[in-house]
Amino acid sequence: MTDAAPRRVALLGSTGSIGRQAIDVIASDPGLTVVALAAGRNAALLVDQARLLRPVRVVVADDATRSALDGLPAGIEVGVGESALVELAVRDDVDIVVIGTGGIVSLRPVLAALAAGKIVATANKETLVAGGHLVMPLARRLADAYQAEHGPGGALGTALGWLRPIDSEHSAIWQCLAGEDLESVDRLILTASGGPFREGPVDLGDVTPAMALRHPTWTMGAKITIDSATLANKGLEVIEARWLYDVSPDRIDVVVHPQSVVHSAVLFRDGSLKAQLGTPDMRLPIQYALTYPARHASRVAGPDLLAIGRLDFASPDVSRFPALQIARKAARLGSRATATLIAADEVAVARFLAGTLSFPGIAGLLDQAVERFGASGDQEPSYADLVALDAEVRAACQTAVIAGSVAR
Repeated sequence: MTDAAPRRVALLGSTGSIGRQAIDVIASDPGLTVVALAAGRNAALLVDQARLLRPVRVVVADDATRSALDGLPAGIEVGVGESALVELAVRDDVDIVVIGTGGIVSLRPVLAALAAGKIVATANKETLVAGGHLVMPLARRLADAYQAEHGPGGALGTALGWLRPIDSEHSAIWQCLAGEDLESVDRLILTASGGPFREGPVDLGDVTPAMALRHPTWTMGAKITIDSATLANKGLEVIEARWLYDVSPDRIDVVVHPQSVVHSAVLFRDGSLKAQLGTPDMRLPIQYALTYPARHASRVAGPDLLAIGRLDFASPDVSRFPALQIARKAARLGSRATATLIAADEVAVARFLAGTLSFPGIAGLLDQAVERFGASGDQEPSYADLVALDAEVRAACQTAVIAGSVAR
C-alpha cells in the first residue's frame, strides 16, 4: 500500500452513532467509496444506507435481520455473523476498515484486518483497552515493513498510520504528534468535559438515566454519554493512550475542560505545549482518520475563539467520580484487568439505564469486577482467553450486588 489516502472503505457498525456520522463524512467526499457495510439488527436503516452508498456487500448479526432487509438493492451480497465480519475486513477491494461497533466482537476483525495489511480506523475501545497487547505489535510490524521498503517517514511509516484513532481526544493527540519524535514527549493531556454532573447534584445517588444522558456539549450514543458522566470514559482513554503512544499511564493526565474546544494536548520535554482545538463534532476526527495525511474540506465549522471567549481547565474530582482511578488501577495491573474493566463497564451502564443499578453503583461494580477477575492471572491473555474472560465477567456483573447501589 502506498501513502495515498485510502479510498475504499468497509464500515463496521454503520447504524450506530459513529457509523452514521462516518456515512455523513463519506457521502460528502467524492473520493471515498463504501465497499461494505456491517450492522447489528437495524435492518431498516441499513437498507437506507445501502441505497445511498451502493456497497458490494452488507453483513448483519443474524438470520432474522437478514430476512428483514426489505428493499435492499439488487446485487448486494449479504453475510451473517462474526465470521462474515472478518471476511469483510480482509477483502481485497478494501483499503481501510472503520470500526464503529462496541464490544469484544470487533477485536477479531481488527486483528484480521491488520494481519492482512489493511488500515484500521477505530472508535471501538475494546480494541486497545482489552487487546492493545495483541493489536499494537501488528500495527508496528506493518509500519516497520513499510519503512523497510520505502524508507523512513510517510503516512504509513508509523503504527498510527495503520491503527488510526477516531475518538476526538486521541485524534487530537495524534494530530499534535504529527511530525514529532515520540522521544520528545513529556506528558499527554486528555481533556474531559466533566459531563452533566461536574458541578452537581451533591447526591449522585439520585441521578436518573435521563439526567445522565443530557451531555452539555457532545451528541453521542447512550453508552459513551453515561461513561462521560461517570468519567469512566477518561479512564478507558488513558489505557488507550498508553497503547497508542507507548507512554506509561503515569505520564497521562486528565483535565476537565467544560467548553470541549481543546480536545487534548501534548507537553514536550522542552516545555512546549501543543493542543488541538475544534468544534465538538465527531465528524472531524472521523474525516481525519479517513483522509490522513490530507485534510479535506469539511462541512463542520471551525471554532470561533471570539465567540467562545474563555477556556477553563480544572482537575477532575476523583472522590465524586472514582471510575477514573479504578481504570488507572486496572492499567497498572495489566491487560487482564483492563479487559475486565471494560466488560464490567458495559454491563454496569446497561444496568443503570435499565434502573437496576444506581449511578454510584457503576463505579462500585467496576471496582468489584477488577478485584475479582483482573487482579491475578495472565495479564497478556490470548484472543481466546479474552473472549472467555469477557463472557465470564459479563455474566457475573449481571447479577452482582453492590451494597447501597440499588437504583432509587
